[in-house]
Amino acid sequence: MLLKKNKIFAIGRRKTARAQVQLMTGTGQFIINGKTAVMYMQEDPSALLAIQAPIQLLRLYNDSDSTLAMTSSIENSTEEKIYDTTKYDTVVKVNGGGLKGQAEAIKLGIAKALCIIDESYRSCLRTKGYLTRDSRSKERKKYGLKKARKAPQFSKR
Repeated sequence: MLLKKNKIFAIGRRKTARAQVQLMTGTGQFIINGKTAVMYMQEDPSALLAIQAPIQLLRLYNDSDSTLAMTSSIENSTEEKIYDTTKYDTVVKVNGGGLKGQAEAIKLGIAKALCIIDESYRSCLRTKGYLTRDSRSKERKKYGLKKARKAPQFSKR
């Protein structure tokens, strides 16, 4: 996590995917590996919702139609400080894994970057689990087995 002139850097990881998120002042563009988020995520609604979840939780968006229901406690805690995402450009470099793993890595990176912007967001993001790295990954194959745990069929004779 690094902080430079009007730029906030954070890294998110999931399985083998690694996302370097950079928030900077701008016009509200969301760019992943040089493409728009919708193009890069192949218009997958679940991946796009996963990426936008931390921003929607903190009401950092302009859209009046929210897909996530807000609770009164979150509204009260973020009522004083509401930032507008049109002030920030999000530039992401992501590699490794598949689209779902990359989407989860980007979500973690954005949540970490938002905590750098304002430390009061940490409690809201922590309760929803957006700041927790999911450490599950593929188990390695062991010798003598077909897969990580699958053994060959047993024969008595």
